[in-house]
Amino acid sequence: MSFYSDHVLPHVIDVACRGVDDTRRHIVPRATGRVLEIGMGPALNLPYYDRDRVELVWGLEPSEGMRRKAAGRITDSDLDVRWLGAPGEEIPLDDDVADTVVLTYTLCTIPDPERALAEIRRVMKPGGHLLFAEHGEAPDDGVRAWQHRLDPIWTRLAGGCHITRPIPDLIESAGFRLEEIESGYQPGPKISAYVSTGVAVSDEQSVDDS
Repeated sequence: MSFYSDHVLPHVIDVACRGVDDTRRHIVPRATGRVLEIGMGPALNLPYYDRDRVELVWGLEPSEGMRRKAAGRITDSDLDVRWLGAPGEEIPLDDDVADTVVLTYTLCTIPDPERALAEIRRVMKPGGHLLFAEHGEAPDDGVRAWQHRLDPIWTRLAGGCHITRPIPDLIESAGFRLEEIESGYQPGPKISAYVSTGVAVSDEQSVDDS
């Protein structure tokens, strides 16, 4: 791993991602039980978990630099946080163990999002929920054209983050059903500010419940 990725990028992401606290505040408190957070990064979600509803949080984060950045926040937290130093495509948990999976501003960066979503389905309990807040491809032709022009540069500078991924389509194609979804532009440059937030369940589970 490069010096930039391990030492500089964690600080850049920590500062940049504080600007989306409203979406974290909206989605993270809905987590319950045994929670898996994908791409925990600098642990910016920790203040928003409901301590009365959460048993523990598995923090999946492959970057040692990010885990170092999060250390102070985890020490100061009263949550039971257990690090999983692995990528989203290889979640080191058994099947059907997570009541809730939290995915905030991470699916844009995972190299193989389809495989990661398949892993999320595997570890999520029947009846569990995927809570997500992710930026991605915009619906407006002009904005979307600029996203695709700038994505190669953006990806190199932002640690692998993509601004062109169609988030709702990716989630549904992985076998989830969207129970709730809100999409729109957040404050900031439009090329990176189209955000989708919502709740999804495994499509198999939704059929079983019907």
